[in-house]
Amino acid sequence: MTEIFGIPIQALLGQLLLGLVNGSFYAVLSLGLAVIFGLLNIINFAHGALYMLGAFLAWMGLAYLGLNYWVMLAVTPVIVGLFGILIERTLIRHLYKLDHLYGLLLTFGITLLLEGIFRSVYGVSGQPYATPALLQGGVNLGFMYLPIYRAWVVLASLVVCFATWFVIEKTRLGALLRAGTENPRLVEAFGVNVPLVVTLTYGFGVALAGFAGVLAAPVMQVSPLMGSNLIIVVFAVVVIGGMGSIMGSIVTGLGLGVIEGLTKVFWPEASNTVVFIIMVIVLLLRPAGLFGKEK
Repeated sequence: MTEIFGIPIQALLGQLLLGLVNGSFYAVLSLGLAVIFGLLNIINFAHGALYMLGAFLAWMGLAYLGLNYWVMLAVTPVIVGLFGILIERTLIRHLYKLDHLYGLLLTFGITLLLEGIFRSVYGVSGQPYATPALLQGGVNLGFMYLPIYRAWVVLASLVVCFATWFVIEKTRLGALLRAGTENPRLVEAFGVNVPLVVTLTYGFGVALAGFAGVLAAPVMQVSPLMGSNLIIVVFAVVVIGGMGSIMGSIVTGLGLGVIEGLTKVFWPEASNTVVFIIMVIVLLLRPAGLFGKEK
């Protein structure tokens, strides 16, 4: 059996794949946070709860309505996005001119509310969600066994992440979004409804969390606490990549997932803290993050 640094290559590649899958979730979730903070200047602590909401909606669609994975993968981000629009229109809109702390406290309260509702109804034990039939099984690559669903998670995440980056950074719509948040009065003078643009931006950001929740449902137990267990790491990813940096969130999320996976092979005790160690080092050397811009 081939070994690298005394580790069987099958075990090493297996952890590398697991790290890439986790990194895909980090990338999609941190991308949503970066879109919301970069364009709206709101620290959305409710992102983890909305990720959990997406997973639960997928599970409820199957358990109560018989709607399969593919239907819920398309419908759930829309529902979560509409819920986010409701939150933005009724609550967050009043905080744009206030300190970041107010938005953080509000979204933290929304997190506690959502988690409390689902815990009271479903308890803290996880709900199983079966892998869709089309994506069950795996492929034997000779040197490792590749689960089809995990490969799908990585592919779907990459497509969504880079499509989002392209739209925001390379299209006229993205330019309009950036201009509407940087100089709203000037953009409104050209007849653009800036408040509507802001609302839709927040809705899209949280829709990404809902999308990640559906992807995660067959991989993880669907539980009320699944978002709170992940959101701290995702915030660390955003800080390392640079607050508001779209490309930074994508690259850093994937990279840190891989680093975390490899750490479990070579130094398992540090796997839960390696992301935060990297965050401390980056903040000491480059406070704006790896891809952030110094102000």
